[in-house]
Amino acid sequence: METLLLKKNEVARLIGMTEVIGAVEEAYKAFSSDQVEQPDYIGIHLPSLRGEIDFKLGYDKVAEIISMKAHSGGFTNNPAEHGVPNSMGTILLFDARSCALICIMDGSLITGLRTGAAGAVSVKALARKNARTIASIGTGNQARMQIRAINEIMKIEEIHAWDSTYETSSKYKADIEREFGIPVTVASSKKEAVERADILITTTRGKGSLVEAESVKPGTHIVAIGTDQRGKQELDPELFRNAKIIVDSLSQCTQKGETWHPLNKDIIAKDDIHGEIGEVLLGRKPGRESDDEITIFDSTGMAIQDNTTATKIYRNAIANNVGTFFPFFEE
Repeated sequence: METLLLKKNEVARLIGMTEVIGAVEEAYKAFSSDQVEQPDYIGIHLPSLRGEIDFKLGYDKVAEIISMKAHSGGFTNNPAEHGVPNSMGTILLFDARSCALICIMDGSLITGLRTGAAGAVSVKALARKNARTIASIGTGNQARMQIRAINEIMKIEEIHAWDSTYETSSKYKADIEREFGIPVTVASSKKEAVERADILITTTRGKGSLVEAESVKPGTHIVAIGTDQRGKQELDPELFRNAKIIVDSLSQCTQKGETWHPLNKDIIAKDDIHGEIGEVLLGRKPGRESDDEITIFDSTGMAIQDNTTATKIYRNAIANNVGTFFPFFEE
């Protein structure tokens, strides 16, 4: 048996966003069907002037694939001092029947792709069918990825964008209008953008001012992306009081997601959480039940999303004879 090596440029051409959306839907359904083992991820914060590296492990019992992703970020001096990117990812895939390493692939694209796809999956399940206007709070790489994914599953007529710096918002406007032809308005305030939203996407690092509850109109679907660990926050906890709350993982979101904040302030109890997105996709729990509901999707990100996406890439590589096999094991 040989192990397959897939580099970044090979990964990029082996999967499209529509396939990633399907892989993430598959991941959510498997997770909510007890077909996944997923230990808590491990994060190591390196000394000052460096960043952090996280390790996420997942086992898909149906596909019989175990994945481990190492993803680093915040190493701002890497390009100048070490000649490597400031953020990097690597994914290992193991055949669970033997635990043999079957693939090593660049993982730097997968986190962005599957996180963007997560937002699109939630929009399919929870947004109003006549939703057309998006507000993007945060205009970085993940904000762009959300548009790429959501654009696959609905017609976006306009985007209202806000960021803490006008220059960043302006570049986002130019990039989105060039790539998609969707008109983008750079809002003068966060409130101005939020008030226009049918779908509100928050992709900040979760340490700025909050989206205020009174700015969110009835019927809005909120895709909360930026809060993936304790200490981050993007939404006014009061928003949760009268909203339908859907999470990717109940255990993760109640401990380190956006949902932790209203729980901590006793604005909601655990029983007020409607359920996991996988339960909605499986038909076990209803999605949106009226056009006036405010729905919140709290996405903390899960190893199983990496697993199903990477497995699809691996299978596409085998089918299309892409990548390099090398002998890794000796008897």
